[in-house]
Amino acid sequence: MRLFDTASREIVPFEVGATVTMYTCGITPYDSTHLGHAATYLGYDVLQRRLRDLGHDTRCVRNVTDVDDSILGKARELGVHYLDLAAGEIARFDHDMATLETIPSYAEPRATSAIADIRGFIGMVLDGGYAYQAGGAVYFEVSKYDGFGAISGYDRDQMLAFAAERGGNVEDSNKRDPLDFVLWQPSLDDEPAWDSLWGPGRPGWHIECSALCLRELGTTIDLHGGGSDLIFPHHECEAAQSEAATGTPLVRHWMHQAMVHKDGEKMSKSLGNLVFVSDLVATWDPRVVRLTVVEHHYREAWEWADEAMPRNDERLRQWVAAGAGSGALGEVRAALDHDLSTPDAIAAIDAAAARGVGVSEAAALLGVDTGRAVGTWPPGVEPHSLSVDSELAVIRSSIRAMMCRLVQRCRVGGVDVGLVGRSERCKIGSTASSSR
Repeated sequence: MRLFDTASREIVPFEVGATVTMYTCGITPYDSTHLGHAATYLGYDVLQRRLRDLGHDTRCVRNVTDVDDSILGKARELGVHYLDLAAGEIARFDHDMATLETIPSYAEPRATSAIADIRGFIGMVLDGGYAYQAGGAVYFEVSKYDGFGAISGYDRDQMLAFAAERGGNVEDSNKRDPLDFVLWQPSLDDEPAWDSLWGPGRPGWHIECSALCLRELGTTIDLHGGGSDLIFPHHECEAAQSEAATGTPLVRHWMHQAMVHKDGEKMSKSLGNLVFVSDLVATWDPRVVRLTVVEHHYREAWEWADEAMPRNDERLRQWVAAGAGSGALGEVRAALDHDLSTPDAIAAIDAAAARGVGVSEAAALLGVDTGRAVGTWPPGVEPHSLSVDSELAVIRSSIRAMMCRLVQRCRVGGVDVGLVGRSERCKIGSTASSSR
């Protein structure tokens, strides 16, 4: 397999061992899943399917950024607790991903589960001489890290422009350089705060992924990515602080999904020009949504068009009618091995189906199950509403949110009470008790 590597800016061999470790930046759960989200996660899904077809095990971690400026601002606007907001949106996202039949993540850690990890990570960066304290915050000093800018390839002016556009707060007077970025920051009065050596506050955006990636997958992983709008500042900053802390490369290969556009602009919550997965599957077979996404190459930006849905509905009907078989399987494998060329893979399946050759095995590599009738949903997933399991997930998340609110207000003998790790335990001093 050969894939385009963002950092080297060329298609290179993707050389991995038996187990492939991957990390993709997940959602900030303050709104519903739109087609731009789906494109990123479907790209990783197809990649994993081909890797597993080649005999590899894949471990793809997708985080949840459940504390940052965006979700706190939305919660403030709605007058709800930020973790209650997150609980509902995470359940809706999980339902959307199940509807699209994506491979479940190896882990889906929340930022709020990693506060202890984040504080320790910041200490490592400070000890290495790559960070400084100012104004109650801790900042990464980009001038101390020689490789800053290597992933994006942007010059200073481009980096400043993107930092200003994407939450980099370049006007912060506490910074030594406008490109320096926050690792720990004081919280506003109505925001969550955790104690730290640098004063009460909360983590910066970039440090969350560094800590979670290290905790879940180790020091160096095979592949990392997300949407192309994360190349800078998020992934540039993440790599800088991770490598400053550990002294080793964070990632062997960077993969980024191009943006989906609507009305001439990229789909984004801030612009409101969104096409929601839940709205599409209310009308169309979920496999039609998947085909509409993967008919585009992951590195090519594309414009949403309503006519894509009936076109791919007809495509799905032809594939299902063709029946079971291995038609076009070799061509699809070759296409995916060449920088995940899903358009070429689809063209090969179209041609085989038109000849009346069964294409079920080739379609499965794109995540399309042709073994059930058009208009039916994946087994165990209820259409147009949250499933019982998803409703229970909302309840569980809401209980955990309530616990977090209590935790943030509690002090036991001067020791923080905190939620830690994937086991979701509540730790008081050295005694752990089940949150269930």
